[in-house]
Amino acid sequence: MLQDVPTPTPTLHEARPFVLETERLLLRRPTLADVKAIAHLANDLRVSINLRRVPHPYAQEHAVEFVRSLADEIRNTVFLIECDRAAVGVVGVDWREPKAPELGYWLGVEYWGQGFGTEAARAVIDFTFEEFDIEHLVSGARVTNPSSRNILEKCGFQWSGVELHRFEALGSSTPVDRFRLSRGVWSSLKNWGSSTKRER
Repeated sequence: MLQDVPTPTPTLHEARPFVLETERLLLRRPTLADVKAIAHLANDLRVSINLRRVPHPYAQEHAVEFVRSLADEIRNTVFLIECDRAAVGVVGVDWREPKAPELGYWLGVEYWGQGFGTEAARAVIDFTFEEFDIEHLVSGARVTNPSSRNILEKCGFQWSGVELHRFEALGSSTPVDRFRLSRGVWSSLKNWGSSTKRER
């Protein structure tokens, strides 16, 4: 998830650097200054075994590669999640399949269970549907990860089936619950909070 970001997709507005703000969180583009914090959070097996393209152990070199992969990304849809100026995780949209952009997210273990995942995901979902001409988002969660499934369901995603996906940290494939959120469902739910976009 979110380890490299491919070809551009049509946007409704010209992309510029910005941050998203929610009640408790600030979402911004990761920089090389964040490498140490990202590596610290992602280098926990409890995190990496739930992410398809994140290895374990996860070293600072992996975090550097991740941040550099975003440098020329014109869509600006991958964000470092901060709470009280501390990095707590990453959230964003992967455009490998332009007709089926995929929401992904992860939090450091010490930040689990506080609602940060749902809050950050909702902000990125709103931003993506508002800024890009897409009809739906997809996402997934390992069948052994009910917390991630819960986040998706709180955001209006509907279960669409089970697929096998390879997870780098596991070195094998494992079942993943797949989910889909249509623009129509999002439109009926989008009053769920008050995230704001602020250009830098």
